[in-house]
Amino acid sequence: MDDLPPIGLGTYNNTDSEHCTDVVATALEMGYRHVDTAQEYNNEVPVGNGISQADVDRKDVFLATKVWDDKLSYEDVLSSTEESLDKLDVDKLDLLYVHWPRNTYEAADTLPAFDKLYDNGTIDHVGVSNFTPEQLNEARKTLDAPIFAHQVEMHPLLQQEELQKYAREHDHWLVAYSPVARGKVTEVDTIQDIAEKHDATPYQVSLAWLKAKENVVAIPKTATKEHLQDNIEARKIDLDDDDIEAIDGIEREERIVDPDNAPWNQ
Repeated sequence: MDDLPPIGLGTYNNTDSEHCTDVVATALEMGYRHVDTAQEYNNEVPVGNGISQADVDRKDVFLATKVWDDKLSYEDVLSSTEESLDKLDVDKLDLLYVHWPRNTYEAADTLPAFDKLYDNGTIDHVGVSNFTPEQLNEARKTLDAPIFAHQVEMHPLLQQEELQKYAREHDHWLVAYSPVARGKVTEVDTIQDIAEKHDATPYQVSLAWLKAKENVVAIPKTATKEHLQDNIEARKIDLDDDDIEAIDGIEREERIVDPDNAPWNQ
């Protein structure tokens, strides 16, 4: 399995074109090498502009986007991916995800389009997002290409033990979105105590906890240079076994992204 940088840049909700471009370019020049976007984010153009403006070779940037749930028929996957390439101004994608397995998603129709894109070199890797274990099993049986990554909400308040185990067993990455639970990790005494111990922020501790997990990477989103720096500095924090055990033992559980039509609610 190819490597992924342990902390990437999420771009959800960053729809101000000029600001989004600046954040992406700044992040790359700061040392980020993994940028995550999606068709539904409506920011593929400024994300692409940020990659172009940064003083970093395109080949050194791992770029991922996602096909939205109304574009998951075979032909729509192919045509919408071409649109994403145009908007991002790139020749190919490092990773393409099924954003949600709902609406127009049908494994037998959707996933062969991802295989075609993989086979013809348009994408280097196939990913899925927000899948249940049962849907992962179906996808693995349907795809010829290997699943490279499964993107899900994951943080100390939603630890995804079952999906962690699945990722290890089937050798794919678990890519954690909302890795600081939209700030709610600051409310947890255990995380606050560990942050004080390491002279770090609760956000950094949450990212360091994810970094310590096998087959897991995080993609925090941020809108400021200060937070970009704080997030990437979390790479330098090494939690000890007691820290990890304490966070693993947090009893509070809260899912942040939980639409009624999410697969786990069906």
